[in-house]
Amino acid sequence: APIIKTLDNKMAISLYDVSIGTYLQILNSVSRVLKKGLKHCEKNDINPDELLQTQLYPDMLALNFQIASVVHHSLGAIKGVQAGEFSGPTLPELDYQGFQQLLQDTITELKDYSVDSITALEDNKVQFKMGGATVGKPIDATEFILRMSLPNFYFHATTAYDILRMKGVKIGKLDYIGNVLKF
Repeated sequence: APIIKTLDNKMAISLYDVSIGTYLQILNSVSRVLKKGLKHCEKNDINPDELLQTQLYPDMLALNFQIASVVHHSLGAIKGVQAGEFSGPTLPELDYQGFQQLLQDTITELKDYSVDSITALEDNKVQFKMGGATVGKPIDATEFILRMSLPNFYFHATTAYDILRMKGVKIGKLDYIGNVLKF
């Protein structure tokens, strides 16, 4: 979507660009690093499903949760804005390939959102719920995306990347950020 200039000629950015554009960039990156993780496993005779249980630190959740959370804080965040309610993620019981497919399905579904459909959500309010209990006051959709969704989204994407890197998968910074300099 194009960047919009405001009346005072300052640059504004659309909620679509901030959410869908960002989500698609990083979801594709997570998908890429998972593909490289699978190749690493095949080359080193490792069951890729074992990677799903890998944690960076004993009090951190494993790779499977990180991937589920990336999906939850992208597509799940948009659905939460639509519904006016957002709660914590659930962990699907999937194998490595199932998580790869979950990422692809998420990418496909996010691509179906138009700029207009996301712009129409800007005035929505989102209520956070944890374990069925209401937490705090409802917040504006834009604030929810910027202050709740994106920080969580990046945290879990980075943690997934770090787990794979820790396990010896040959990935680097460009695998994470992708080719943002396409001209």
